[in-house]
Amino acid sequence: MEIPLHYDAKKVERKWYDYWMKNNYFSSKPDHRTPYTIVIPPPNVTGILHMGHMLNNTIQDVLIRRARLHGKNACWVPGTDHASIATEAKVVAKLKEQGIDKNDLTREEFLKHAWDWTHEYGGVILEQLKKLGCSCDWNRTKFTMDDDMSAAVIKVFVDLFNKGLIYRGYRMVNWDPEAKTTLSDEEVEYVDQDGKLYYIRYQIEGSNETLTIATTRPETILGDTAICINPNDERFSHLKGKKAIVPVCNRVIPIIEDDYVDMEFGTGCLKVTPAHDENDKVLGEKHQLEIIDIFNEDATLNSYGLHYQGKDRFVVRPEIVEELRSIAALVKVESHTNRVGISERTKAIIEPRLSEQWFLKMEDLAKPAIKAVLQDETIRLFPKRFNNTYRHWMENIRDWNISRQLLWGQQIPAYYYGDAEDDFVVAESREAALDLARKKSGNNQINLEDLKQDADVLDTWFSSWLWPISVFDGINNPNNEEINYYYPTNDLVTGPDILFFWVARMIVAGFEFKNDIPFKNVYLTGLVRDKQGRKMSKSLGNSPDALKLIENYGADGVRVGLLLSAAAGNDLLFDESLCNQGKGFANKIWNAFRLIKGWEVAEIEQPESSKIAIEWYSARFQSVLGEIEDHYSKFRLSDALMSVYKLIWDDFCSWLLETIKPGYGDPIDQKTFNEVQQLFEDNLKILHPFMPFLTEEIWQLLQNRNTNQALIVASYPEVIAFDHLIISDFELIKQVVSGIRSIRKEKNIPFKDSIDLAVINNLNISENYNPVIQKLGNVSNIESVELAPEGALSFRVQSNEYFIPVAGKVNIEEEIAKIKAELSYTEGFLKSVQSKLLNERFVNNAPPTVIENERNKEADALAKIDTLRAALKNLN
Repeated sequence: MEIPLHYDAKKVERKWYDYWMKNNYFSSKPDHRTPYTIVIPPPNVTGILHMGHMLNNTIQDVLIRRARLHGKNACWVPGTDHASIATEAKVVAKLKEQGIDKNDLTREEFLKHAWDWTHEYGGVILEQLKKLGCSCDWNRTKFTMDDDMSAAVIKVFVDLFNKGLIYRGYRMVNWDPEAKTTLSDEEVEYVDQDGKLYYIRYQIEGSNETLTIATTRPETILGDTAICINPNDERFSHLKGKKAIVPVCNRVIPIIEDDYVDMEFGTGCLKVTPAHDENDKVLGEKHQLEIIDIFNEDATLNSYGLHYQGKDRFVVRPEIVEELRSIAALVKVESHTNRVGISERTKAIIEPRLSEQWFLKMEDLAKPAIKAVLQDETIRLFPKRFNNTYRHWMENIRDWNISRQLLWGQQIPAYYYGDAEDDFVVAESREAALDLARKKSGNNQINLEDLKQDADVLDTWFSSWLWPISVFDGINNPNNEEINYYYPTNDLVTGPDILFFWVARMIVAGFEFKNDIPFKNVYLTGLVRDKQGRKMSKSLGNSPDALKLIENYGADGVRVGLLLSAAAGNDLLFDESLCNQGKGFANKIWNAFRLIKGWEVAEIEQPESSKIAIEWYSARFQSVLGEIEDHYSKFRLSDALMSVYKLIWDDFCSWLLETIKPGYGDPIDQKTFNEVQQLFEDNLKILHPFMPFLTEEIWQLLQNRNTNQALIVASYPEVIAFDHLIISDFELIKQVVSGIRSIRKEKNIPFKDSIDLAVINNLNISENYNPVIQKLGNVSNIESVELAPEGALSFRVQSNEYFIPVAGKVNIEEEIAKIKAELSYTEGFLKSVQSKLLNERFVNNAPPTVIENERNKEADALAKIDTLRAALKNLN
């Protein structure tokens, strides 16, 4: 069989992915085996593959492939999220390019455009994941807007409403003026921005007296409905019961008293704008103030904005400041740092807005979810330090604003039939709503046409919090075979940024709708950052093209490059050279494969050196296998990969193959060949989860296989008892061989020239290992001695000393001269170090680390002097 000189990743990846798909190796159905289930964190249907996806899904694929090798019924459910805000923005942008205004369309017309967009562009990311090698059960692909998934969401809404857990409330919400929808608190990011503090003069009605108030948002004075002073503030006691005039709009507003006002902050009095600040709203309700909303839904000013009507809030700000200046109402302007809320999705600055929304009561729902993670630990977070973040969120949980002012999403199943505030019903269908409306109103004349469904849709998270249940139809059919078999799932891999958004809410849903946890372990990955530590983003231009990386380095190379530096919960400083390292590892393994397959095999006796090497590597493999399993149990996947990497690169390729390799032109014995091939197959099994393509290619080429013998469904090596002593002994043998090779290199003794070796064997290392030393060092004879022989170069391995007679191989006189020169230099160096350490001023004033460093230098110099003197003695 002709084996290619170089590993062709592109050709191999296409071939084996198609093979796996054709033979249904990724598919799963309930059977007698133990299930192992992962549900993918559904990427936005608008998404394309980026570095975060690459890391997250590589980790999931490692876990699912390992479970498959362990004989479990591995089920990895893929899918996408409809991403209400992001998708609607994409569709609106596309319509705009076509000259179509969203507001000119009916709901049905807009949704047709949204579905057309989804069918054309949605799911691109799932196709890209296949290039990475992700072994999802693609037959199970779900979309949060699938009919059955939407039905589950509506069913859950109705259930929670009937339990009294969902209610309508007129509240101050986070308003995204770009997406024109409300956001939950968790969807708002807070950043510090350089701004201004404006001091504005208000006139007291009926007098020439004025009152100065500081604000960061001068445009909101148009919505002022009171000025508030602290009742204990003597500076303003004379203003009690009086009124003030708002500049520009000249509205007369009351001066109220409340100890909420901080007398030490700003000017000691506060403008109250109940429609545009959460705290002002509380004051407004307490003092029964008028509520004036000055903004349209896109944050342009409405009719209350007077001559600024129709202008954007940030356009108005400098204009109103200029007007205040012109009427002598602006006292001064100071620089000020503002804490500003920004929409996670659109990056628009959030506007506090009073709005009627739907809310889910969370306090009681959260209790079992808190207990499961923080007390019972039936769900474990990795790393555990995220327990504190989880605790903070869950113990301070607020009611969840679940309604969004969008068209793309599950429409809220509330149906209005009258004008009164309570004239509505909640039902899974319009027909069911009609029955309820007739019963509730006592009016059997109500028809379907009289029902008006709530225009809002549900928060996207309100569908994805059901994901581990709904992908198995566990809401609509709560006791079906699949939900009973696959739920709860095993491991969840996601980012810590959605620990509350998604992870915590799935735990809440699990207890509410299945009375059980949704998963057992949560592996929280870090963020992928560039070498400078910056978060990767399109705007910074520091995020590499994920598919280009795969093209350049192969999927296996990229997977290794990502995982080698991806410790759980810690950010990954991505460097493209890591992918090159992964590619280099693939080439190393390919060359080892070519070496083995290139040997001629003969029925000859097995050399003792090969026998020892095979025994050592078999034990070493078992030792590392135990390490790997321990790393997996703690979700230290980076450490697991590094253990495999070192085992194969150092122990297998560098030591085992070198030891068993036959001489040039000679055959290898059948026994060694069979054993090394079996060990190679074991290597491929433990490497397969990390590098699936390369390993499957080599696996198939090592032997002729049947379909059911594919590596992807092979049996993982079992951890068995092994000889610990041979591992530690062989480490010493490695050092002996390295010592011999160092002397050969330093003294230019060609490897083809055999040498003798003498040893003072204080460690009592068994002579059984001599064949390995002889093979790897080209040593013709090894002799145990009690005294150092003359005319020999030496090196130490712990307390053992080894001697290589060099008479006739090196110039003794030149070697003595070199050693004397090095000894003289080292003695001089030692003297300078010791003079420092004898200097009391230095010792008393230098930092402890510096003192320690000098003492180490002294110890190293003393040891080197002993070695050089011994070497000199041997040569004289």
